[in-house]
Amino acid sequence: MKKTRIIILSFFIGMVAANAQKKGYWQQHVNYTMNVDVDVNNFQYNGTQKLVYTNNSSDALTKVYYHLFYNAFQPDSEMNARLQDIADPDGRMTTKSGTKEKPIYESRISKLKPNEIGYLKVLTLKQNGKNVHFETAGTILEVTLNTPIKPGSKVTFDMTFKGQLPVHIRRAGRNNPDGVAMSMAQWYPKMAEYDFEGWHADSYIAREFHGVWGDFDVTLHIDKKYTVAGTGNLENPQEIGHGYENKAKKLKLQKGKKLAWHFKAKKVHDFAWAADDNYIHDIVKVKNGPDIHFFFKNNEDVIKNWRAAEEPTAKAMEYFSENIGKYPWKQYSVIQAGDGGMEYAMCTFVAGGEKRSPVGTIFHELAHTWFQQLLASNESKHPWMDEGFTTYISGLASNKILRGGDGKPSAGGYRGYFYLVKSGFQEPLTTHSDRYNLNMAYSIASYTMGGMFLTQLNYIIGEENTAKTLKKYFVDFSFKHPTPNDIKRTVERVSGLELDWYLNEWTETTHRIDYAVDNVDGKTITLKRIGKMPMPTDVTVTYTDGSVQNFNIPLLMMRGHKPTTATVLTDWGWAHPTYTFTVDKEIKKVEIDPSQLMADIDRDNNVYEALK
Repeated sequence: MKKTRIIILSFFIGMVAANAQKKGYWQQHVNYTMNVDVDVNNFQYNGTQKLVYTNNSSDALTKVYYHLFYNAFQPDSEMNARLQDIADPDGRMTTKSGTKEKPIYESRISKLKPNEIGYLKVLTLKQNGKNVHFETAGTILEVTLNTPIKPGSKVTFDMTFKGQLPVHIRRAGRNNPDGVAMSMAQWYPKMAEYDFEGWHADSYIAREFHGVWGDFDVTLHIDKKYTVAGTGNLENPQEIGHGYENKAKKLKLQKGKKLAWHFKAKKVHDFAWAADDNYIHDIVKVKNGPDIHFFFKNNEDVIKNWRAAEEPTAKAMEYFSENIGKYPWKQYSVIQAGDGGMEYAMCTFVAGGEKRSPVGTIFHELAHTWFQQLLASNESKHPWMDEGFTTYISGLASNKILRGGDGKPSAGGYRGYFYLVKSGFQEPLTTHSDRYNLNMAYSIASYTMGGMFLTQLNYIIGEENTAKTLKKYFVDFSFKHPTPNDIKRTVERVSGLELDWYLNEWTETTHRIDYAVDNVDGKTITLKRIGKMPMPTDVTVTYTDGSVQNFNIPLLMMRGHKPTTATVLTDWGWAHPTYTFTVDKEIKKVEIDPSQLMADIDRDNNVYEALK
C-alpha cells in the first residue's frame, strides 16, 4: 500500500513539475547544416540544408514557416511597394529627382532586371525523409507538415535551394559602393521564430529580424581567389591560407578552381558572410577576450583608416564585456561589406573608410553583439530595445574611448526626440518597426527614445543601479529572447522600485514630460506637472546666502526613491497636478532637474530666479 502511494505521489509531483516547466520560459532550437556552391560570375548559388528543429513549446505545430529574404528585391515585392508608398523612403534604396520643394523618389528595386534581382527558391523539401507540401508567398515559405511536430520532439527538414544575390540596394548584395563583391546577409532559407506569442513569419519589408537560437555548420565552395569572412569559426584554416595560417601550404592545397570554407557557430540566431578577391585580413587579439578579425579593401586610404580603428575596437570589446557581460565566443569579425552598418552573429558589416574613419559605426555595431545577438529581443516588434540600448552603451563607450570623456550618461542625444515631438509625427514605441508612418519617426523612436529609456533610468533609479541593471539583464537573459517586461522587471529587482508606469508611459503612449516652477511665494515653492507623463522630480534651490540645497520628490507609485544625498520630500501622487513644499531660507533660484536627464520638453519653465 505504501509503495502504491509513493508511486502515485511521484507521478503527481512529476506532472506538477512538467506543467510548471510548460508555463515557464521556453524557446525553440535549430541546427543547420548547409553546403553551398557559389558562382562568383553570375552571383548565383545552389545549396543543401539539413535543419533539425526542436519544438520546446507546449503546442503541436501543424505548419512551419521559412524566411526567403532575397525575394524582397524584386519589382513586385512588398518592399518595393512600401518604398513607393512612404513619404520619406530610404535614400539608399531610391533615386531622387524633382525639386527640394517637390522631390520625386524612384525605387531602385523597381528598375532591377531579371539577372539583377534577388531570389531564394526552395526546390525540394522533406520532413523526416518524406516530401512535404510548401508554397512561396513573397518572402515567406509556407510549409504544411505531413505530421504535427509534438511538444518536446524533434524533426529533420532536408532542403535543396537556389539563390541569386541582388544588386546591392540594402544590407546584402553584389558589388556594393565600397567595391565588395558579395555581401551575403539574409541569404539562406531561415526558419521563422515561434514563441509564446505564436509565429513571427513577417514579410521582409525594410528593417529588422527575429531568429531561432541554434547551431550552424556551413561549408561554402567559392572561387579560390576570394577571401570569405563571416559568422563562426573557420574549421579548416590550414586548407585555406588567405591570411589565416600555414600559407606555405597554400599553393599545394589550391589545386581546383574553388576552395571549401568550413565554418561552425554555436548558440547564434543568424549566419552572414561576405567575400571579395581583394580583402586585406588583420587579426587583433583582445586581452582576456576573442580574436577580432578585420577584413577591408586593399586601398591606401581604406587601409589607413581601418587599421587606425583596430585598437579602439579592441578597447570597445573590453568595455562592453566589462559593463554588460563577457563576450562568449572565440572570434569576432569586422567586415567592410555594408551600407552604413548592420550587425550579425559574431560579425558586422560596415561601409566606408576611404574618406573617414569607420570607428564610430564599428562601435555601434559591435555593441549590437550584446543588444540583439546575445540579448535577442524581437527587434521587429521592439526595435527600441536593441537599437536604443545599443545607442546608449556605444555612446558611453565612444565618449570614454574615442573622446577621452568621463563616460557618464548625458542628455546630448535628446535633440532628436524634441524635434520629433514638435513635428507631430511621433508614434508609440510599441509600433511595429515596418509600420511607422515615416522612416524619420521610426529612427528617432528606436535609436533616440530607446536610448533615452536607459539614460532616464539614471535619473529615476540612479547611475549605479542603472549600471547594475545592464549586468543583471545580461546574466538573466543572454541567449534568450527578452521582452520589454523583462527589462522592466530587471530594473525593479535591482532598484527595489515599482516601474510599470515608466514602461507604459515611455513606450506605450506618446505622453510628454513637462514640469514647471509654478510659483515661489516667500519660502514656499509650488511645482506643476503640465505634461501627461509623471516623473520623480529633482529640484535644486539656491538661497540668497549663496548656499545650495538639493531635493528629491519621489513619485508615489514608485513606492520608494533612488539612492541620493538630496533631501527626500513627501511622495507626489501623479493625479495631483501641483506640489508645494517649504524651505527654511530666502530663495534666490529654483531649478527642476539641473542634470537635464529628464526629457522635459519645455525647459524654459523649469527655472525660477528672484528679481534683483
